[in-house]
Amino acid sequence: MTAILVTEKTFVMIKPCGVRRGLIGEVIKRFEQRGLKIVAMNMKWINKEHARKHYVEHKEKDFFDEIIESITSGPVVAMVIEGVNAVKGVRKIVGSTNPEDAAPGTIRGDFAHALVWGGKNIIHASANKEDAENEIELWFSPNDINTYSRDDEKDVF
Repeated sequence: MTAILVTEKTFVMIKPCGVRRGLIGEVIKRFEQRGLKIVAMNMKWINKEHARKHYVEHKEKDFFDEIIESITSGPVVAMVIEGVNAVKGVRKIVGSTNPEDAAPGTIRGDFAHALVWGGKNIIHASANKEDAENEIELWFSPNDINTYSRDDEKDVF
């Protein structure tokens, strides 16, 4: 019996602290090495209004203002990543939100500073499929998202 593999899209953002530290290439490399495709990408410096829309689910939390300040402190790299079980797979590669809990080998485990919290955990990744759809819609238009096949897809999937 052959398993049916369904691809999905998820949203990822390299935060200003990751951009300033020169980690863009390393982050992209980790996703591509796992067979995931980057189907949209944009570097931009977002304003506070956009940041508030992105983090709307946290608006009542104590750290909301701090995370808004952090995310608007420099350019971010926003991406749409596609692959089989992309949401779950990307979250595994990214690691735990709290840098102190992020396992070695994950992006946050290897690069986030555990003693410096407050949104400085290098990267954001959609928590679930619904968040992924909403975040992709907030950051990209349908025309921004590309369709293509990787040469290794038949071997990866």
